[in-house]
This record gives sequence, C-alpha cells and structure tokens, in this order.
Amino acid sequence: MSEHHVLPLDLRGKRALVCGASQGIGLAAAQQLAGLGAQVILLARNLDRLNSALDTLPGEGHAVAIANFHQPEAVSHAVAEVLTSGDIHILVNNSGGPAGGPITEADEEAFLTTFNQHLINNQILARAVLPGMQRASWGRIVNVISTSVKAPLVGLGVSNTIRGAVANWAKTWANEVGIHGITVNNVLPGATNTARLTSLAKAKAEASGTTPEVVLAGMASKAPAGRVGQPEEIGYAIAFLCSPAAGYISGINLPVDGGRTPSL
Repeated sequence: MSEHHVLPLDLRGKRALVCGASQGIGLAAAQQLAGLGAQVILLARNLDRLNSALDTLPGEGHAVAIANFHQPEAVSHAVAEVLTSGDIHILVNNSGGPAGGPITEADEEAFLTTFNQHLINNQILARAVLPGMQRASWGRIVNVISTSVKAPLVGLGVSNTIRGAVANWAKTWANEVGIHGITVNNVLPGATNTARLTSLAKAKAEASGTTPEVVLAGMASKAPAGRVGQPEEIGYAIAFLCSPAAGYISGINLPVDGGRTPSL
C-alpha cells in the first residue's frame, strides 16, 4: 500500500508508551491511541489502578509498566523493560504537577524535585525510545504540560518555572529529530476535570475561605467556553498529534483550554 493510501489516523502496528496513564488525561490519551489501533503500554506507579485502566482500552496486546516519577532511576528501569519486547513509536510524557503556592514562598527543593519529575524523566524516556523511532523513520513525542508556558498562572510558581523549561526542551528536541520523521509537540491543558484540578480547587478554597465548588465555577467562568475541559478532550488532541495526519506539525504548543489563554 502506498503512503497516499494510508489512513491518516491509523495507528495499527505502532507501540505507544503513555505516562501517568492510570487516570485522568493520561488514561484518556491511552484510550484514544488504543482506539486508533496502537498497542499501548500504560506507565504509572499504582498497579491496581493500572490494571483497572487496562480493562478500559479497546483492542488487544496492551500492557502495564510500573514506576514512581519521583524516582528517575525507576523510570529508567521501567522503560528498559518495556523496550525488551519491542520498539516504542509513540511517547506521551505526562506527570502530575507540583503543589501550588507563590514562587516567593517556594523552597529550592521543590524546584529540584519537580525538575526531576518532569524534565529529567522526559529526557530519560525520550532518549530510551529514540533509537527505535529512528529505525522506523517515524515517531511521535507529545508532552502534556500547561498553558502556563504561554502565560504564567497565578499561585503556581514552581509549576510555571519547570513547565517553561520542559517546553523549551521539547522545542529543542523537535529541531534535532525532525529529520528522522519524528515530531515533538506539547499539549497545554487548561482547567480540566481531573483529580489534580479537584486538589487545586480544594487548596485554593481553604486559602481563601470559600468552597471548592465556588473555585471551580470561577475557573469555568474564565474560559470563553464557560466550562472546564474533560480529560477525553485533551486525549483527542494528543491522539491527533500522534497520528500520521500530524506528520508536518512539530515543535508547537497547543492549548486545549476552551480559549482561556490570553496570548496567541
């Protein structure tokens, strides 16, 4: 079959490694990739949640891998194990964000911990899967970051800092690996209905003497769409960027935020 007859969203024959895939955005992305025909490996730290997530994936041949993203050496070991059963063609980097708070009150350890959790783990994973992508002359790396890389968010000092570093890391990767048929892009979720959003809303409510429901309503009102997003909506964007249809899109930051981000 010639390239012109390949279905542009068909991921049959591709293996995907999805991080933070036991719930929320990671799970939504894994479900969409599996629905397009990819064989998906779910990576997270909780085996029970991973097995429950595995049961929701369409198709066959999926698997789980275990690592705690606060331990980069465990991530390195996990991806090495995954690669013993075949190359990875799609990598979705996704990990929970740090606790909120003003940057003026953040201690140095918080920056180091978050840097390791996000950027260092991303580097470990990307370097590990790169040879397989080069062999295939095809690859997709999608990093789930935050709209803060376009406009820093109030009260998320450490996150704003490290997310910006990851965005520049990804752009540099895109520049270097594009010649091999590999794309690298960032998806920037806005307020999305996940466990992290619930946690942030609870913390803000306690700090301001209100309720989480009021905080969430305030978040929803700031988006032109008038609501928070759903994990599957982020998953759709990730899956598209992983598809053959997105082969000429690389090095971009794609907000999926109901129009909230004030910059272009």
